Amino acid sequence: MKELSRSVKSPGDLGVEVIGVPDGATIELDLRLESVMEGVLVTGTARAPLKGECVRCLEPLEQECVADFQELFSYPDADDRSRPTAEAGDDAEEEDTFSIEGDCFDLEPVLRDSVVLALPLQPVCREDCPGLCATCGARLADDPGHDHDDAVDIRWAALEGLAESMKDGEKDAPREAGDDSQEK
Repeated sequence: MKELSRSVKSPGDLGVEVIGVPDGATIELDLRLESVMEGVLVTGTARAPLKGECVRCLEPLEQECVADFQELFSYPDADDRSRPTAEAGDDAEEEDTFSIEGDCFDLEPVLRDSVVLALPLQPVCREDCPGLCATCGARLADDPGHDHDDAVDIRWAALEGLAESMKDGEKDAPREAGDDSQEK
């Protein structure tokens, strides 16, 4: 068993549309390498800086991502009897295995998977971020009392006119009992 700490540069393209690890940023790795029968078991934690924007107010934000991972890197000449047999044409098992090449193994695919999966789905600048005004796009955190006059959608303008006429007392004349002329 061996424990290592390394600082590596970001391989780039670690992220999604709204947040990610900047290209060339330093990622801190704490690794534990254990020799097992099939190969080397790598357990680790990656700490990476994140840059992006808040999904509610679109302000830039910076956070830190902590991603844990564990992967087995197989010896190239490992005993095939210890591995489950795959049916002919089943390449899924071969695709998911990582192997050691000489004394080295490529940690980038494992690091990429763990960091991208650890990213927040909806990054926000703060938990109670009110976002943007739906009418004018103003940032509501800057102006908490932000308000607009009740603008009426043009599709409802005719109904607003009817509602105002009802308020002004232009109601239908009251009907007398037995008078059903107003119902037709």
